[in-house]
Amino acid sequence: QVQLVESGGGLVQPGGSLRLSCAASGRSFSNYVMGWFRQAPGQEREFLGRISGNGDRTFYQESEQGRFTISRDNAANMVYLQMYSLKPEDTAVYFCAAGIPLSIIQVRYDYWGQGTQVTVTS
Repeated sequence: QVQLVESGGGLVQPGGSLRLSCAASGRSFSNYVMGWFRQAPGQEREFLGRISGNGDRTFYQESEQGRFTISRDNAANMVYLQMYSLKPEDTAVYFCAAGIPLSIIQVRYDYWGQGTQVTVTS
């Protein structure tokens, strides 16, 4: 079982950068694929990307490739989402999640953080 807490959200101007953190507690953190998601008001939850348990592979939503970078530090039980060139449409609550791969393309996310608000505005 894993408990997750996101932090690092806040207000940022368009074009700015922000790094979100996700602190994990529990057993066998390195066994979990870690994903990042976001949900804007009135919108469906959106998948942003994920990183493998040992950190050697990442996968990103095509539309966000190049702007978002996911990394992890298993010794510290941390995963990060670095965001660049932020736009007002990036405004959302951002969530991290821990999951188990079911196939090469499917992950079952069992554990979720509470989310952290990111607001992009001038």
